[in-house]
Amino acid sequence: MTHDAPGLTLPEELLLLCFHPEDGRRLCLPGALEYGVAGAVLAELRLRGQVTEQYGRPVVLSPAGPRDPLLAMATASLPAAGTRGPKTHRWVRSAARHLEEPWLTRLVERRALRVHRRRLLGVFPRNRYPVGPVDLTTAARQRFDAARVAGFPDARSRALAALVSAVGAAGRLYPGWDLRAERKSMRRLVRTDWVAEAVHRNVRRDQSDGSGGGGDSGGDGGGGGD
Repeated sequence: MTHDAPGLTLPEELLLLCFHPEDGRRLCLPGALEYGVAGAVLAELRLRGQVTEQYGRPVVLSPAGPRDPLLAMATASLPAAGTRGPKTHRWVRSAARHLEEPWLTRLVERRALRVHRRRLLGVFPRNRYPVGPVDLTTAARQRFDAARVAGFPDARSRALAALVSAVGAAGRLYPGWDLRAERKSMRRLVRTDWVAEAVHRNVRRDQSDGSGGGGDSGGDGGGGGD
């Protein structure tokens, strides 16, 4: 049983899940979602057999890069097997600065999202991304919920669930005491997924030093904190 999304990568699926469909607010802090997109790129490459982790560092396994230009761009910044690159969490932190925007732009160009440009305090950009004319969000949420009911039975759905929890969006997608067990099960996936753990490590770091920033919304503490 699989829940693959035809034509959508993990970064796109994560973004569709992490914006409120109607008002376009983020369901987690902006910085957390940036880390999540970077992690989702790694997770997508891992699912395609092109990236793995060795000694706590991501490495490229396949010399033939992916055809997707955005995935190829990320792959070019990763070291080949046998060479020493940055630790996974450090790569995620660095890549997060420039990966979210091109993936969001792709979804806007596909008309899956619309962009409402605005600035926080008149200075800091805080764009919102409600559903566009081509609604891919509803199907993405339905797939995710079906995977949740089935216990996240395949590698792709587990990777996505771990990322959703790692960025702190689980509590917004599944709020309330009655769904506490759902959030806990997703949080457990973070602990067993090297990509999601790297994302969550950066989210925790920002929260601990106060640099997480004020977004349109909070999350659930980077992992569904109850």
